[in-house]
Amino acid sequence: MTFASRAVALLTITAFVLASCGGSGGSGGGTAVTPTTPTAPVTVYTPPTQEALTSTEVQQVMAQAIEEAAARSKPAVIAVTDRVGNVLAVFQMNGAPTTLLVRTPNRTVVKTDIEGLNVAGSAAANPLVAAAIAKAVTGAYLSSAGNAFSTRTASFIVQEHYPAGNNLLPGGPLFGVQFSQLPCSDLSSRFGAAGGAAMIGPKRSPLGLAADPGGFPLYKNGVVVGGIGIMSDGLYSFDPNVDDIDNDDDEYIALAGTTGFSAPAAITADNIQAVVQLRYSDATAANLKKTPGAARSFATLNGSVGSLVSVNGYYTAPTVLAGSAYGTEASGIRAATAAERTSGAVIDNPDAFVLSDGAGAVRYPIRAGTDGSEVTSPLTAAEVKATLEEAFKIMSRARAQIRKPLDSRAQVSISVVDTQGSILGFARSPDAPIFGTDVSLQKARTAAFFSNSRAAADLAGNASPDVQSFVPAVRTFLGNPTALTGATAFANRSIGNLARPFYPDGETGQPNGPLSRPFDQWSPFSTGLQSALILNNLAQHLGFVLGASATDTRQRCTFGPDVTGKAQNRLQNGIQIFPGAVPIYRGATLVGAIGISGDGIDQDDMISFMGLYNAGLRTTTIGHAGAAIRADQVVVTIGAGVRLRYVNCPFAPFVDTADQNVCDGK
Repeated sequence: MTFASRAVALLTITAFVLASCGGSGGSGGGTAVTPTTPTAPVTVYTPPTQEALTSTEVQQVMAQAIEEAAARSKPAVIAVTDRVGNVLAVFQMNGAPTTLLVRTPNRTVVKTDIEGLNVAGSAAANPLVAAAIAKAVTGAYLSSAGNAFSTRTASFIVQEHYPAGNNLLPGGPLFGVQFSQLPCSDLSSRFGAAGGAAMIGPKRSPLGLAADPGGFPLYKNGVVVGGIGIMSDGLYSFDPNVDDIDNDDDEYIALAGTTGFSAPAAITADNIQAVVQLRYSDATAANLKKTPGAARSFATLNGSVGSLVSVNGYYTAPTVLAGSAYGTEASGIRAATAAERTSGAVIDNPDAFVLSDGAGAVRYPIRAGTDGSEVTSPLTAAEVKATLEEAFKIMSRARAQIRKPLDSRAQVSISVVDTQGSILGFARSPDAPIFGTDVSLQKARTAAFFSNSRAAADLAGNASPDVQSFVPAVRTFLGNPTALTGATAFANRSIGNLARPFYPDGETGQPNGPLSRPFDQWSPFSTGLQSALILNNLAQHLGFVLGASATDTRQRCTFGPDVTGKAQNRLQNGIQIFPGAVPIYRGATLVGAIGISGDGIDQDDMISFMGLYNAGLRTTTIGHAGAAIRADQVVVTIGAGVRLRYVNCPFAPFVDTADQNVCDGK
């Protein structure tokens, strides 16, 4: 990117931010969005065709990658997954590196959390399998029929500046998403489940989402069916410089694997504008060392240049599996049935998709709040249903940020939780990216947690002194000795403001936010409270993957105190620190939160904010926090009196009207 184009990007982002609208108070001027009543919605989405990789096709992908790796003299570990995260094969070439180093390139960072992690393994217990699976999952989970994202795309959107290296610009729009799909998540299903649940998704990832180039989605007949991930150098990192073109062996090997299963060119990330043009791949087919069509058969390669290897918790060799077709009961994500919709188990919308258990049952049917021990009047099932339905309707009208063709409708996942983090209901559109399933829940739990009167006590009650230290840091930073005790309603955007390595966001040289590491300790592998909360879970899991421990990390993240009377804490799949969630109130009382993920962050913000606003008009019993207690009323004296934000909404967000400033005054 030239200096001139950087200047244009700066001006574009500045205009973009100024055009956004906060969600509190205001003098009106916005167009009121009349809440819809529970009438029969019409179908506006076309579900993707049910496609899946066959075992023969998985072998073809593997063979093409193996031959390219051999031509480059870069023995690699290769992983292939289906769209919902089932690992279909893991192949280790003879001579592949057996040491995994997690490191930020070109900058000295104090070793904290998983930054600087150096795991020495062996051919029999190779830590590179974890990174290869993470890359494959990332390619599959970030992609859809409307967008194809790679791990290089992920690198572009998770760094301290966006675009990376532009030192006056805010952090990436998906800042923090790398700590999702965690191996401890209570939402993600696990390999080895009994009966019909064996292949349901979404599955977890050993290291969360990856930003290290070498992971791509796989497509079949224009439908995303999985992902491929490559590790040949032992370095698990990211690309800090978007101004050059890399010659990355992992990326070339992965690209060779996608031959015949590549993403449609029209939807790859480099054809999508998210304020600036995204990145997809620096590797090109013209520079492959081996013609993929000339690859020997997998049967010839398996056992000679390497072999399939088992991975604890993910895959059992030597069987190459066929993928699970997304949209089927077997995949764990499918369309809601008419009976489920009319019974009230799920939202009454013909476009709604749900998570299922592989045997026909909805995993998260709509229910009332479970937090009666702490809340006088918990959310009712009718209020949860109204919130989900109204958010779904806003999504169905919203113009997508990250999908092609232009003016496509947004597609996201929607989660509602109570104040204890219990899932009260879930819905998603037919082709929402899979990553948003776990992330929407993380966001909802984050907004509910930090708005809760027990937030400080729960953090102080964590066994980790590091986690405990974030409470006084927040109180000092905000100049409020009683912060995190429920007096302020925090949206996820507000928490994101406090979780950046610079405050205000992106302004190099400013102090770090109190939920972030100082910049000399910060990296995408060490973000602050977010990474500190799940560090022990990751360590436990890597020990299990490598066979050093017979016990896996539990299926619940973080080590905060349990909710009284329940075997759960409030953050069972970790926290998320980019926008798209708001807390739900009954009058002045916190009763839950709604989280959205799957499209642009302003779209996610608007769907959560307007969905709850319309649900409040529909029910007359729930709604937003009062304007006086929202986080955008908090002015931080550090940084020249810059206040926190609550939500940002797109300026003209809908495909069916010319309404503008739709969040203003609400």
